[in-house]
Order: sequence, then structure tokens, then C-alpha cells
Amino acid sequence: MARIFRLGEEGAAEALAGASCAFGVFDGVHEGHRYLIGSAVDAAREAGTPSAVITFDVDPDELFRPRSLRKLMSNDERLAALAASGADAVVALPFTPAFAAQEPRAFLDAALGPCVPSQLHVGADFRFGARGSGTVADLTAWGAERGMAVVPHELLAEDGSPVTATRIRSLLAQGDVAEAARLLGRPYRLGGTVEPGRGEGRDFGIRTANLRVPDELRAVGDGVYACYAHVGGRRYKAAVNVGVAATFADEATATVEAHLLDFDQDVYGQPMELEFVTWLRPMRVFANTDELIATITANIDWVRANL
Repeated sequence: MARIFRLGEEGAAEALAGASCAFGVFDGVHEGHRYLIGSAVDAAREAGTPSAVITFDVDPDELFRPRSLRKLMSNDERLAALAASGADAVVALPFTPAFAAQEPRAFLDAALGPCVPSQLHVGADFRFGARGSGTVADLTAWGAERGMAVVPHELLAEDGSPVTATRIRSLLAQGDVAEAARLLGRPYRLGGTVEPGRGEGRDFGIRTANLRVPDELRAVGDGVYACYAHVGGRRYKAAVNVGVAATFADEATATVEAHLLDFDQDVYGQPMELEFVTWLRPMRVFANTDELIATITANIDWVRANL
């Protein structure tokens, strides 16, 4: 596991100076990201230099479009995944309004000037600096003056289209968790803290663990899913409802409700992570309670038999 540094922290400059680095936001740390990071790590191995990942401490979209943001990972999860990606170090740049407003050369002087890498691997469409005005050509010119080689990479493609976080978010929004998992290289996961729910599940004899998940971290679309739930160090099969329960829309709010099979414990206040496997059905209004219970029971039976 690589050490995570913040720019300016002791050891950060040493981690980058002369290293082969990959630079990006890396939300989701998906297959395309791992290809780019792997290229930097392979180049470091060939040259006998250290390797590092350069990213930001927060997702820039938290600053630029917070209302529509749907991230694949929290910032802490993203940094942890990058630390496990195979590089020797991760250096997080502080992404603030003042930092983002710098013109391209000033941006690079602040980010890399004190600790110039030997190689910088980026996507061919990489942009940086104020209003994203810096291009790979600008980066290459800055690097040439300082002995840093810039290695642009075309985005990894699957089925004729680039693998991007935007593409994966779109798949998740449509409920296509299986295809999203293929591009991520692992099942999509969503975590939160278990809190008390509305209580209807207990009344029906179908208890649920209700997760408090910030909207910006709920990339998966509304619907019912077959999942695995990770809680208390164990994994359980689960039928999971994401979004507003349509039958109780008047009193419900958007939420994530998980019925864990063969589980009857009080886990309020504990962290839980859901691993999405299959989309089962859309949300819908039920004619009566009996129809609702029958449908939920059928969903649970499917999860039990197929996961």
C-alpha cells in the first residue's frame, strides 16, 4: 500500500521528484485509470525510478457543479484505491478556488515546480488550469523546459467507446450495474451509515437496514437490486431498494434500504457497504399492501436463489 501525501507535506516533493507519474482525478479508479497508472508504473520499473499518482484532495466537480455531482467514490475511498493501485506513492494536490483559478503555467509551477517528475502520463484529452485552458501541448512545453517527458495516452476503449467515469455514471443511472462493473473492473459499491427507517418493513415482517448516503455519492439509479451487503466483517445476500419508495411517496424521502437475508441484528449507527450485482425491477406504485409484500418476497427469493 502506497503512502498518501498532501502537496507541501514532508516527503511529498521527494515522492514526485524524478518519478514516473500518472496525473488525473481518477473518480472510480476504473479500468481506464488503472491502464494509465499501470503505464506510469511500468515506465518507472524500466527506468529504475519511483512511481507516483498525482491527483486532487477533492473532486474538482465538487467546486464546479456540486448540485449535479454524482461521484463513484468518496474522496477518501478514491485516495485509498489509488494507494492500492501499484504506484509507490500518491500525492494529493489541494483543490481550492484559488488553486483552480491559476493560469496553466502558474498551475504547473504550483503543482509540480518544486518537485518535477521525470515522466508524466496523462490522458490525451487532459486539461488543467483556469477554465481548463491548459492542454497537453502546454504541459509538454512546460515539461520540456524542465527535463520532464509528457506521455499522453488515448483513452482505453471497450466496445468502441472510451472507458470514462462519465460513461460508468450513465450506466449506473440506468441501473445497468453489470456493465458498469465490467468497466470498473469490480462491482459498484455504495456505503453509508445505518439509521432508523420509516418502519413499514418491520410491520410487514421484512426488516431493512436504511443507509444515510449523500446525494453526490448515490450514482446508481432508482430501482431494486440484488446485492451483497458488507457489515460487521461479514457478507450477506441482500435485496436493495434505491430511491423514493413510490407507494409511500408522500412520507418518504430518497434513501437506500437493504433487506439482508438470514440477518436479524441491530446495526444502527454502523457502517455498511453494498456491492451491486443485478438490477431486478424499477420502482413502482402497488395497488395494495398484499401486492407490495408479494413482490418484495419474490425479489428476496430471487436473490436467495441466484446470488
